Amino acid sequence: MLHYVIRRLFTAIPTLFVIIALAFFLMRVAPGGPFNQERGLSPEVKANLEKAYGLDEPLWRQFLTYLNNLLHGDFGPSYNLPDFTVGELFANGLPISVQLGASALVLALVVGGALGIIAALNQNRLGDYLVIATATAGSTIPTFVIAPVIQLLFGLTWKLLPIGGWGEGALLNKVGPVLTLSLPQIAIVARLMRGSMIEALRSHHIRTARALGLSNWSVVVRHALRGALLPVISYAGPAAAALLTGSVIVETIFSIPGVGRYFVDAALNRDYTLVMGTVVVIAIFTIVFNLIVDILYAFVDPRVRYD
Repeated sequence: MLHYVIRRLFTAIPTLFVIIALAFFLMRVAPGGPFNQERGLSPEVKANLEKAYGLDEPLWRQFLTYLNNLLHGDFGPSYNLPDFTVGELFANGLPISVQLGASALVLALVVGGALGIIAALNQNRLGDYLVIATATAGSTIPTFVIAPVIQLLFGLTWKLLPIGGWGEGALLNKVGPVLTLSLPQIAIVARLMRGSMIEALRSHHIRTARALGLSNWSVVVRHALRGALLPVISYAGPAAAALLTGSVIVETIFSIPGVGRYFVDAALNRDYTLVMGTVVVIAIFTIVFNLIVDILYAFVDPRVRYD
C-alpha cells in the first residue's frame, strides 16, 4: 500500500503541472487583461502597472517565474485586490468554505446513505417510491432556488435561522448554507446507494448468508453494505473537492466570506493570480481526495489489492 501511495504522489506531480500550464496559458490568451477597465488607463500608467507585476516579460518567463513562486508557497499578489495577496485571501476564506463543505458532505453521506438503504430494502414499495421522488426533486432543483426558499421559510417566516452572514462561525449561521449545499448531494448519494445496495443484496454471497440463517441486520450491515459503498465512495472524492472549495451561489446568497466568490470575480476581472490560485487549490483537493478514495477501496473491499 505504501508503494502505491508513493507512486500515486509522483504521478500527481506531472498531472498538477499540466493543469497549471493549461490554466496559465488559457488565461493569458483570453481577451482582456487585469488592467483593462471600462474607462481605460493611459498607456503610461498601464505600462507601469504591467512592469510592476512582471506582465511585460515574455510569456514563457512569466510562467517559469510563477512556477518558482508556487514552489515556495507564494501564489502572488491579487491584481484587482492590491491590498491582499492570493495566499491571504485563501487564508481568510478557505477555512470557511472547508467548514461548510465538510459539514455538507458528511450530512449528505449519512442521510443520503440511510435513505438509499431504506429504499433498497423496500424496493417497489411506498418507502422506495418516496425516496426516489424526493431524490429526483432534490437533484433537479438548483441551489439558487433552494437557498431563497430556506431563507424565506426558516429566516423570514419562522424566524428560526439568520437570513445570511457568517456571524463569526455561529452554528445557526451555518445551518442554511449547509442544508443548501447538502440537499442535492443527499439526493445523488441516495440514488447511488439504492442502486448499489439492490445489486449487492442480489449477489450470491448474500444469498448464502441468508441461507446460513444470519439476521437481516447482519446481512445488510456486515456483508451487503461493504460492497454497496464502493460507488458512493467513488462519487465522494470529486464531490468533496467541489464542496470543500466553496460554492459561489450559496456563498453569495447567504453572504458567506468563503473562496467561492473569488473565482468568478477573478475570472471576470482577469485577475490571473487569483484564478490560478483557485485552480491549483481545486486541483490539489481533487488529486488528494481521489487518492483517499482509492485507499478506502482496499479497506472496504477485500478483493482490491494494490501491492
